[in-house]
Amino acid sequence: MSKWMIANKKADFNGLSAKFGIRDITARLIANRLITNRANEEAECSDEAVDAYLNGGIEALHDPKLMADMEKGARVMQEKIKAGAKIRVIGDYDVDGICSSYILVSGLRLLGADVDCVLPDRVKDGYGLSIKLVDDAIEAGVDTIITCDNGIAAAEQIAHAKAKGMTVVVTDHHEVPFEIGDNGVKKEVLPPADAVIDPKRKDGSYPFSEICGAVVAYKFLQVLIGTDDDFFTEMLIFAGIATVCDVMELKDENRVIVKKSLKFIANTANKGLRALIHVNSLDESKITCYHYGFVIGPCLNATGRLDLATRALALFFSEDENEAVQIAGDLKALNDSRKDMTKLGVDEAIEYVEDHRVSGELPKVLVIYLPEVHESIAGIIAGKVKEKYYRPTFVLTKASDGGAKGSGRSIEKYDMYEELSACKELFTKFGGHKMAAGLSLPEENIEVLRTRLNDNCTLKGDDFEPVLHIDMVMPLKYADMELVREFEKLEPFGNGNSKPIFAQRDMVLLSGRILGKNKNCGKYKVTDESGKIYEMIYFGDMDKWHEALSQKYGQAAVDELYDWNANGNLKVNVAYYPDINSYQGRDSLQFVMNDYLIP
Repeated sequence: MSKWMIANKKADFNGLSAKFGIRDITARLIANRLITNRANEEAECSDEAVDAYLNGGIEALHDPKLMADMEKGARVMQEKIKAGAKIRVIGDYDVDGICSSYILVSGLRLLGADVDCVLPDRVKDGYGLSIKLVDDAIEAGVDTIITCDNGIAAAEQIAHAKAKGMTVVVTDHHEVPFEIGDNGVKKEVLPPADAVIDPKRKDGSYPFSEICGAVVAYKFLQVLIGTDDDFFTEMLIFAGIATVCDVMELKDENRVIVKKSLKFIANTANKGLRALIHVNSLDESKITCYHYGFVIGPCLNATGRLDLATRALALFFSEDENEAVQIAGDLKALNDSRKDMTKLGVDEAIEYVEDHRVSGELPKVLVIYLPEVHESIAGIIAGKVKEKYYRPTFVLTKASDGGAKGSGRSIEKYDMYEELSACKELFTKFGGHKMAAGLSLPEENIEVLRTRLNDNCTLKGDDFEPVLHIDMVMPLKYADMELVREFEKLEPFGNGNSKPIFAQRDMVLLSGRILGKNKNCGKYKVTDESGKIYEMIYFGDMDKWHEALSQKYGQAAVDELYDWNANGNLKVNVAYYPDINSYQGRDSLQFVMNDYLIP
C-alpha cells in the first residue's frame, strides 16, 4: 500500500474538451500530465501544449545542433570517413548500448565508413570504455573511437587513447562528472576527447536533457548525414525501444519518439527484430511499451548478462532469416534462464535484508553483498528489493578480478549519483544518474560504503513511503468502453506518462476467485453506490491483500468472499484503472486494482 496523492490541477477542462473533441475526464488527465507547477498552469496546459501532446510529430523533435560539440563531433567524423580512417564504435551491453551501437554503425556504413563495433564483456571488461578496449583498438589498427551510451566518465581511458595518438568522439547521456570548487560550486569535468556530446552538459543549449544514448546517436547522425527519411524512420524504431528500456520519462520529445517507434515497428525491415517479435509470439501491429520493456528489452539484455551483447547486435545486422530466427530463439532461451536466476537472487537478497535488520529497523540505504550471485543480474535484483522495501538499494557481487561490483536502484527523493560522488574515493569505477548507478570497488570497502551512505543519508519518515499519484476520484459507474478507447489518445504509457489511475471509495467486494498457477491474481465481482456489478482484477501481493482484509473483517469473511457467500460488508477504497478485456472475440469492461486502503 502507498500514500495516495490525488491531483488537484486546474485548467479549462470544458474548453479543452470542446476544442479537441474529448471528454472532460480525458482533458483532466492531460492537464495532470502537462502541468508541473501551479504558477505555470496556464502556459503548460495551453491549447498549443495540449495539441502538441495529442498530435505532436517528428517536427517536434529538437535541433540536435543545440548540443555542445555536436557539430564539432560531426566535422571530426566527416574528416575521418573522407580520409578512410578505421573507426570503431564502442557501446555498452544493455539495450540502450546495443541500440545506440546499431544506429551509429548503420549510419556510418551508410556514409561508406570503414567501421566496426565492440561491445564490452560485462565480466571481463566491465562497463564502458576501458584501457584494455583502447589497447585492443590500437592493436587492430583503429584510428578513431566513437563511444555511445558511455564515455562521459572515462577521462583516464580517453587520455590514454589520446596519448597514443587516437581520435576520440564521445556520445553519451549520463551525468557529467563534477568536482566541487573552493567556492562550493560544482564544476563539470569533461574527458579530453576531440568532441564530447552529452545533452546534460551545462554549456549546451539543448532544451531536453533526459534522452537516452540511442537518441543521442540518432541525433548525431542527423547532423552527420542530413536527410534520409527511410533510414531515420527505421532507426527511430530502435531509438524508441532504447528510450523505454532505459526508463526515460515519456515526456517532451521522448513521447514522440516512442509513439512513432511503436507505429513504425509494424513495418520494420529488420529481419532480426521481426524474428525476435515472432519468437515471443507477438503481433508487430500491436506492440506496446509493455512489450518493449518486458519482452523485447529483456531478451536483448539477457545477452549482455549471460553471454555477449554482440549476439544481440548480430541479430539486428543479420540479413539471413534463418540465422535471425536462430539468434532470436537463443536470446529468448537466455532470458528464460535469466528469470530463474533472478528469482533465486531476489529471494537471497530479501533473506540478507531481514538478517541484517538493526534492532528491527531497516537501514536507510540497503547495501547487499551477494558474492555468489551472477553480477549481471545485480541491477534487476536491486530493483526488485527497492520495490519491496522502498529504500535506495545496492546489490554487490564478487567480481572476476577479486573486487566487488554491482548496481543500485533509487527512490524518488534520493539522488544516487550525487551520493556516490560524495564518496567516490571508495570506487575503482562508478557512474550513472539519479535513479540508477553502477559501481566497482575493493571488497574491503563494502562495509565502509554501507556506513558512509547511511551516515550521509538525509531521508526520513515519509520519504520511505511510496507515493501513488491518482488522477481523480471517479466512481466506477462513470467508466465505459468508449472512454477507455479515448484514453488511447494519451498513449504511449510508461515512466513519466502513466496510465490513468482513479480512486473509488467504499467499493464492495461480492465474490472472488484466485487465479494463476502461482495463485498471484484475484478476480472479483464488485459493486459501488450505483448498485451495478462490475469485474475487477488484482495482480499484486495476494498474501498482503488477504492479511489486510482479514485484519479488518476477519478470516471468516475472507473465506466467504471466495465461497461466493460474502455478506456485502467488505468495503475497500481502491485505486484502479479501467480496461477492456478481449476474450474469444468479445470485449468487456473490467477494472484493474492498482492499490487499496481498508477504510
